[in-house]
Amino acid sequence: MHIGLFVKDFAVGKKFSQDGLPTKSGAEFHAENHAKQLIKRGNEVTIFAKKRYRFTKARENIDGIDLVRLHAPFRWLEIIIRFVTTHKSLNAIYILGTPKFAVWAVLLARLFNIPTTLALTGKAEIFDKNKNWRNKIFAQCTRYIALSNEIKKGFIDLAGIKAEYINVLPQGINTKKFVIPTSEEKKKARLQYGIDENELVLLFCARVVMNKGIDTIIKVWPVVHKKFPTAKFVVVGGGQTELIDEITEMGKQNNNSVLVIGEVDNPLPYYQISDVYIFPSRHEGLPTTLMEAMSCGLTPVVSDIGGCEDLVENGVSGYRVQTENVSGYVEKIVELFENEKKRKDMGKKAANFVRENCDYGSVIWKLEKIVEGGNKSDS
Repeated sequence: MHIGLFVKDFAVGKKFSQDGLPTKSGAEFHAENHAKQLIKRGNEVTIFAKKRYRFTKARENIDGIDLVRLHAPFRWLEIIIRFVTTHKSLNAIYILGTPKFAVWAVLLARLFNIPTTLALTGKAEIFDKNKNWRNKIFAQCTRYIALSNEIKKGFIDLAGIKAEYINVLPQGINTKKFVIPTSEEKKKARLQYGIDENELVLLFCARVVMNKGIDTIIKVWPVVHKKFPTAKFVVVGGGQTELIDEITEMGKQNNNSVLVIGEVDNPLPYYQISDVYIFPSRHEGLPTTLMEAMSCGLTPVVSDIGGCEDLVENGVSGYRVQTENVSGYVEKIVELFENEKKRKDMGKKAANFVRENCDYGSVIWKLEKIVEGGNKSDS
């Protein structure tokens, strides 16, 4: 199968924006990972994205992925030309989000009787089919993928898509990489960061921006630290410079108990050194870092929002707390810090859930069947 994967941006060339935010979006990681996994299964994948910078090539091969960057203002025309010349072998279309230029792929796919799958990765992407002509076209795809049940509901309520054409499917992770560390592995990893094996460690691993609940974290940690003076709080992720500075200052005021790591290519060591994962985000699709943390056996304390609801069974594999409820976060973190057995039991259940439901091994097989126009949703 030759799949045309449409996404707004891909490999834009700049790692950080001027305000300190990483430029590579979740959808871009999503596209890259799915392309690689689909290629492993014997498919050919071409990614179509915007050409934003002069220094980026119009077409190149990145790790086996055929990448086409479309030129403004005639992206629509370039798509048509590609469909009938260089990429006339395309026989399936997979769209991530709702990039405007992708409507032409939907129209051409209908003309050539090619199955088209549209996947939404976040609540903000849910569209009203009656708002404009593009949305009406996006509402005419063959299949739809929602990362969470909240997004599925949006597909039904706003886009008017019938439930039978919607599959709820996580983006998936490599659970063979993100595993529960042994006691020895955890001890060794902690030595590298100067953390004692008996100290308790809270972890946040995501973009350092307001919608991830950074203001909530800044209020939660001083209270937790007062109860556990030797505990550490590790913050991993790039983000707004002013917010990173604020967290750093908060750590200084609390006995230098906060380790601000910044953006990393491989977060695995930080999952391995931690005990509890905090994720007070205000809105999500299906958070990848939460799946990774759970797969590593960390007990999560998260916001009670769409996406998190799909991953964390409250009181069983972690805790869900009302958004911005500082005392609620403190209460659950303290409870887990105080009770090692509960913390480890819940962490194991979290890891088992992710392995059974979110591993690439099962997710990509299902994705392939949906993209090729297979059976209707059973979710």
